[in-house]
Amino acid sequence: MDWSRFAQQMASMARDLLAQDSVGATLERITASATELVAGCDAAGILVLHGRQVETLAPTHRLVVDSDRLQERLGEGPCFDAARSGVKERVLRIADLEVEHQRWPAYAPRAHTLGVGSMMGFLLYTDDEELGALNLYSRRPGAFTDVSETAGWLLASHAAVAFSSARTHAQMEQAVATRHTIGEAMGILMGAHHLTEEQAFDVLRRFSQENNIKLREVARRVCEQGSP
Repeated sequence: MDWSRFAQQMASMARDLLAQDSVGATLERITASATELVAGCDAAGILVLHGRQVETLAPTHRLVVDSDRLQERLGEGPCFDAARSGVKERVLRIADLEVEHQRWPAYAPRAHTLGVGSMMGFLLYTDDEELGALNLYSRRPGAFTDVSETAGWLLASHAAVAFSSARTHAQMEQAVATRHTIGEAMGILMGAHHLTEEQAFDVLRRFSQENNIKLREVARRVCEQGSP
């Protein structure tokens, strides 16, 4: 492998990740980069666990979605292990899924039927949080080498930082938008009912609590309809 060229590609990819304008675009660039930069990778996706429920993000091929859904239904599989391991720098590399019946007796034969030959999974994490797992698929057994694993690990390291940064930025934008909507709703209530700022906020808060509706949704209704 030409490591000098690979280093240039990785640097370019890292800059490209940080230049994306949304979380979705960042994740799509991550998984696309996996198929472009990691030898043997036919498909890639990011798996996030919510308890035992699976969320598949930015899959490059239907195979990724089918595999994730299968693992969710069976409650086992390599991507599950990568996403919930809690072990930093954990890498799962499966050379031939057909012979992994002992580790994943329900998943392995069904995944082989789907067309999965070999897999790798990388925990996505920063110092502050675990984000899920970047999973790479090949239709061929033995497709991933030590070089593939190193390339995947480097990609996952950059991807975790970019994913976390994009998500934080999106959360900040949402918080600003929510504050603006709440302020606008308070102004409408203050003008319509001659309320103080504190009284207007209390109207929104009480309606939110009594009806189990998020405060931002209550504020949005007021902005659109003039009342909750």
